[in-house]
Amino acid sequence: MLFSSGRRIGFGSMQLTGPGHWAAPDDPEQAMQVLRDAVDAGVTHIDTADAYGPFTAEKYIRKALLPYPEGLVIATKGGVTRQGPNRWAPCGRPEYLRQCVEMSLRRLQVEQIELYYLHRIDPAVPLEDQLAVMRDMQAEGKIGGIGLSKVTLEQLRTASELVDVAAVQNKYNVANRASADVLQHCEMAGIPFVPYAPLAAGALATSDALGQIAQDYGATPAQLALAWLLHRSPVMVPIPGTSSSARLRENLAAEQISLTPDAMTAIELATTGQKPGEDESQALL
Repeated sequence: MLFSSGRRIGFGSMQLTGPGHWAAPDDPEQAMQVLRDAVDAGVTHIDTADAYGPFTAEKYIRKALLPYPEGLVIATKGGVTRQGPNRWAPCGRPEYLRQCVEMSLRRLQVEQIELYYLHRIDPAVPLEDQLAVMRDMQAEGKIGGIGLSKVTLEQLRTASELVDVAAVQNKYNVANRASADVLQHCEMAGIPFVPYAPLAAGALATSDALGQIAQDYGATPAQLALAWLLHRSPVMVPIPGTSSSARLRENLAAEQISLTPDAMTAIELATTGQKPGEDESQALL
């Protein structure tokens, strides 16, 4: 089973690129060192995508980690094109998705991608066509598990009728729980839920409200936010990203924090302004 061994916290490689997730960072060697430090610290799940750079993060993963240690899951994605810094557009044409898989196989230098996500469903292409080519490549042995990213509950249900969904990656953190319905479905179906932006693009790492609670745990706000995710659901597999080895170690230490139900509630109230007894979905309207 995916993510069945090693740490629950993985590593997201999106930050190992230049501004706007475009081109190379200022210090490529440091970017690769963070990857090595992650694996040395016991991380067994590295998340990436061909769109990061584009192609930059996958290249660094190969250069830093090949030959890959046994048990390391490298998950990548395809189906998004880049037009410049902070510019993204979906492209779900079957021939393009096949090319995405083939090129990621070459960049990562593997025979099979253990977990491959449709980075974003393209509304201009029937979902059946997008998933069919991924199912074909799975049958060819080029993809292990098929994942979905940025999906609604309706899209997830529809996709689950067409393929066995191995993982779902949606934006989710203590301050943004808009995908709570997708998470609930994943819990019921036993599907790993991989929250991207688990620290809200760094905003939770500097949260004064979280900082006050974190003092009681001798922790940082970022560690508290990650600990909340781990306690929120048994299917949660966070992938915080960083270009700093020190911050990497800080994030991984969140696994050692034990939160009571009262602490979970206090963290939620501090970050969302939700009133005691208020329904979570109503607080997010």
